[in-house]
Amino acid sequence: MEADNGGRPGPETPPGTLQKQDRLRERQPVNMTKAAPARPAVAEGDIRASDADRDRVAEILREALAEGRLDPEEHAERIDTVYRAKTMGELEPVVRDLPAAGAGRAQPGPDAYVYGPGAPVPDQNLVAIFSASVRKGRWQAPARINAVAFFGSVEIDLTEAVFPQQQVQINVTAVFGSVEIRVPENITLRSSGSGILGSFEVETHDAEDTHAPQVLVGGYAVLGSVEAKPKRGAWIRDLRDRLREGHRELREERRERHEQLRAGRHEWHERRRAERRERRDRFRGGTDA
Repeated sequence: MEADNGGRPGPETPPGTLQKQDRLRERQPVNMTKAAPARPAVAEGDIRASDADRDRVAEILREALAEGRLDPEEHAERIDTVYRAKTMGELEPVVRDLPAAGAGRAQPGPDAYVYGPGAPVPDQNLVAIFSASVRKGRWQAPARINAVAFFGSVEIDLTEAVFPQQQVQINVTAVFGSVEIRVPENITLRSSGSGILGSFEVETHDAEDTHAPQVLVGGYAVLGSVEAKPKRGAWIRDLRDRLREGHRELREERRERHEQLRAGRHEWHERRRAERRERRDRFRGGTDA
């Protein structure tokens, strides 16, 4: 027989438990919002290009020009395309047939040195006999440079040079002449030369970065002078900043030229409209008479 508990609920069903659970479920808010649809993936070629992307492609073109892969006309055409490009897909074809900037060179980070890829650069001879020979500006420094000054002067400026290899050997012979060598401040400069009744002065310097270019100056000076030292304030990595600044100035110049052309076209159209209105008014005045 079942125990008579007077109509009271048993211990397994506490009073009001089911009713409380029902009320709690009724109070819980119902999420009526729908999940936002996933954004469609954007193709890589459709991504908008930034100024840094354009500068990176322009750097590849600049190196290709320095290496002889592009002639000046091709370089100008491609540079114009680069700074008119709006997406990454428009930039990629410009350098599709060129090696990437700095491919295959060991460098510690994004601010590394400007080693250039490509075939080895042939040795270069700078000879000054009763004359002067100068090599400076943006140029590719070969692995070996032979400088001969005989009653003349030779100037070698490497402060803006591209270094396809890490080490550059400069062999100097100065007889009653002078040889002057300038290098960037953040490279290694060493000497193994001597002076015979002359001066052979090389301001040796070891760069903190082991990956920095190394310039070794050897040879002799007979009744002449040889001087090699870093150019203060000239750093290889600073060259990239100057190039980027030059690209920005070029873009600004092109924008200004474009605005001038657009303003000129607008003025020409306004003048044409005014002439048409004037002819129309004269024609109407003649017919009314």
